[in-house]
Amino acid sequence: MGWRLIAKKGANLSEIIPGSQVGDVQDYHRHRYKQGIPEGVKDLPPGVALPLESNLDFMNGISFTKGCYIGQELTARTHHMGVIRKRLLPVTFPAPLPSTGIPEGAEILTESGKRAGKFRAGGGELGIALLRLAHVNEPLCIHLGGDRVKLSASTPEWWPKAAAK
Repeated sequence: MGWRLIAKKGANLSEIIPGSQVGDVQDYHRHRYKQGIPEGVKDLPPGVALPLESNLDFMNGISFTKGCYIGQELTARTHHMGVIRKRLLPVTFPAPLPSTGIPEGAEILTESGKRAGKFRAGGGELGIALLRLAHVNEPLCIHLGGDRVKLSASTPEWWPKAAAK
């Protein structure tokens, strides 16, 4: 998922991490959107985002062996039942976006009009969305005013192979 490094000014970063590249904050956000990594309240709205739907289990952000945390019962029950219908996924917009961008929380639909999920956040042609896994491989769209904005979702390579099915 990349590295973040704090080093002394003037340090030779390629010496510390061979093959590394220096980027700015926009590069960082583009990278995490491509990887489907949530960060902050836009991607993980308080009171709405669930740990398993947010892929925190894949990032070792949930312990199923230690005790008490808020939401533990629901998270553990969902994990042990093995049924997670929605997850945060990277999305790509193939065409130029409207000048107003995509509003957070915009409803994502399949081409046949079924609800597929909600757009959480993004920048440029990349973003992150909470999607029903059953619709991940279908053509998707968002209706904005009179425009129909197409998008596609992908399963990140870093996910466990069983989860990508």
